[in-house]
Amino acid sequence: MPDLTLQPRLQLHALPALPSMASMASMAFAPSPRWVPGLAPAKAQRWPAGQSAGLPARLFASLALLLTAGLPPAALAQACQATAGAVPPVVVELYTSEGCSSCPPADRWLSSLKGRSDVLPLAFHVTYWDSLGWPDAFAKPEFTQRQYDWSRVHRSAQVYTPQAIVDGRDWRVWPRLPDAAAAERPRAPVSLRLQRQGDTVVADIGAAPAATPALAGYWVVTENGHLTPVKAGENAGRTLAHDHVVRLLQPVPGWAAASGLQSRLAVTRGEAANPRRVAFVVVEAQSRRPVQALALDC
Repeated sequence: MPDLTLQPRLQLHALPALPSMASMASMAFAPSPRWVPGLAPAKAQRWPAGQSAGLPARLFASLALLLTAGLPPAALAQACQATAGAVPPVVVELYTSEGCSSCPPADRWLSSLKGRSDVLPLAFHVTYWDSLGWPDAFAKPEFTQRQYDWSRVHRSAQVYTPQAIVDGRDWRVWPRLPDAAAAERPRAPVSLRLQRQGDTVVADIGAAPAATPALAGYWVVTENGHLTPVKAGENAGRTLAHDHVVRLLQPVPGWAAASGLQSRLAVTRGEAANPRRVAFVVVEAQSRRPVQALALDC
């Protein structure tokens, strides 16, 4: 496992239309901020449907038949579904970029969270570093806009990389995370179940108690095992490893919590070299705070 250096130098980006923060002296780290130019939010892009690549189509189909031979349809369906627990996982959003020399330690930390059912790690690659020497192939304008939106929720005048948003809070003390098993952690107000049906994943969100505030949600598709040889910019000459890379973000409009919801997402299983996860996150519509989340690994 690569060495984890967990004292990053934060690199900041100003938001021109927002009030200034009172101070950044209380940060858990003591960086020397460096400002980078802004980027006007761009229209969201649509993630193209994936394809099963890396193996010839006939060989891939043959392997699939071998793996599933003898299993009844009911067993196959049961093997590709998941149900959320009563206590939601910790949702970790990392805002990062291949053009940022302070980001690889945070990327390695996020990779170290693989295999944990009590954490949902999400790596959002932002675009405002792309003009400084190296365009990040995983960056999308809608991810940058999401970070801007969080800054407004937090009444902050800045966005920066690497930035961790944990359960909806600006979290500057990583690698420490909240304990998902802590007695004081709120229980989820809704049930959540995911099931794959071919190239569609279905989310069933149960009805919440009548007093529950309005809810909203989002689908997110992530991939592991990406390697990028960086040729220019601050990380020139380095090969960067990425896990939990967000490839698709699909918001789900708000709904009345007491009525429940069923939502569907068309998404293939992806490539074996880059294992794909499909997750659904339920949030409070007003605060955007996650209240339930679940990922499907099939």
